[in-house]
Amino acid sequence: MKLTEMTIPEGLPIDGYGPGFFRIGGEVREGGALVALGRVERWAGPEDEAPLMALAGRVDILLIGTGPTLVPLPNRLQSRLEAAGLGVELMSSPSAARSYNVLLAEGRRVAVALFPMPAPGA
Repeated sequence: MKLTEMTIPEGLPIDGYGPGFFRIGGEVREGGALVALGRVERWAGPEDEAPLMALAGRVDILLIGTGPTLVPLPNRLQSRLEAAGLGVELMSSPSAARSYNVLLAEGRRVAVALFPMPAPGA
């Protein structure tokens, strides 16, 4: 099988992840992360709603990685984000990282908010 290396035209790709961290644009970031508009910021989870809402009108798709498995967002957060004009997709954090990279490579206006993965056995 022939493999073709993906090129990212603009933005920060997610290079990897492990227990409690993500490697984004070549740098290791501990804890949760919000990657959008060529920047990375710490994200504390669904209670940290303001930075997600601030993306309205600036990105079309917001992927939310909920950790090792798909978990619904609390307090109707997804409905509020969608009402603000964001296309919201929930998935596991590994799936969200992969999907983000593909959409970024396509030149889409995409952001991703990621819950960290737990340590094995945690």
